[in-house]
Amino acid sequence: MQIVGYDAADGGLLLSGGHSDSKSNAGVTADDANDQITYRSLDPGTELEYSLGDRRCAGMIHDDRHIACSNPTAPYCPDHDSTWVCARCTGTCLKDEMDCYDDHAIYLAAFAPATFKVGVTKHWRLETRLREQGADRAAHIATVDNGRIAREREAEIAADVPDRVRVPTKQAGLGRAVDTDAWEALLAEFDPIERFEFDYGLDLNSQPVAETVAAGTVRGTKGRLLIVDRDGSTYAVDMRELVGYEVTAGRSSRELQSSLGSFE
Repeated sequence: MQIVGYDAADGGLLLSGGHSDSKSNAGVTADDANDQITYRSLDPGTELEYSLGDRRCAGMIHDDRHIACSNPTAPYCPDHDSTWVCARCTGTCLKDEMDCYDDHAIYLAAFAPATFKVGVTKHWRLETRLREQGADRAAHIATVDNGRIAREREAEIAADVPDRVRVPTKQAGLGRAVDTDAWEALLAEFDPIERFEFDYGLDLNSQPVAETVAAGTVRGTKGRLLIVDRDGSTYAVDMRELVGYEVTAGRSSRELQSSLGSFE
């Protein structure tokens, strides 16, 4: 099996090349079985028991089928490493023809303890987008008619508020509270339409160790961060760092760093 993707909103891994239910594989050829996608939920309490093997390009998913790639570049080779063109937009469309005519929401997101960002998304998927990013708090500050206007406004605000937050920064805030004073001071410059607070149920009392593992008891997910307990320690896994790995059933005996001490 190979890990070929992840679900950052609901918490899940996408695997290709294996199926645990022999009945559902009846009448399926080997080639068909190899490109089937299996969704592995990461609900709290789930026991993950995978050992990581070689890592290579995760290929692509098309029409709910996995198209494999043997290129050793991971997680994606140049042929399959595509950047969403809209992510680079600042109001001047980079496509042949503008197609983002849905209502768009402009938002501010907070990541504990005091990292803030501005972002835009289609209005109907605002809460999903915030969960995908692992935001602790957020504020919907404007709704506009299309993506072009949204990106223009985002670029203006990004002169003062970053429009990107790196995963290690989010990881460093796990288990910590948002600096309410700093957050409210930022929001005082705007007129929020709606506010959000998210609880990911991680119940952390010590800083998780950054690791790349796919075994342990799932504590939960926060955006693309997977939190697992294993051998008395807690680990934070960037799910993107799992993409491309071949996995086999069973836990590896590889020694891992122990958890750091409790928060001071």
